[in-house]
Amino acid sequence: MTDYLPDEVRAGLEEARKREMRRRSRLCVHADDDVYPILRFWDTGFALDADQVEHLRGLVDIYDGPRHLYQSLIVASGVEGGELICTMKRSTEAREGPALDYARDDDAPKGYLPRT
Repeated sequence: MTDYLPDEVRAGLEEARKREMRRRSRLCVHADDDVYPILRFWDTGFALDADQVEHLRGLVDIYDGPRHLYQSLIVASGVEGGELICTMKRSTEAREGPALDYARDDDAPKGYLPRT
């Protein structure tokens, strides 16, 4: 078996690999009005297709399909092997309701009945 592949075959294989990663991943990044699929995701960052976006910084939202997961601050991004590697400074979980100023007890009542 040889280690040499023609450039056209290598480019076709790389495109097929990226297409498959985009299809499998439900995660995506919303930056302003643009939406980019996430190829890989880890605790301190994620990878995007470098052909779709060349540079990304600032505050972004990360979604899993229609569900809002995180609001993240991207401080660095660089291209490695056809992927744009984005590093997050912070990543905050998205909440359904407003933030609480105190910790709620687990056995606290859910509501109060009116007096009669």
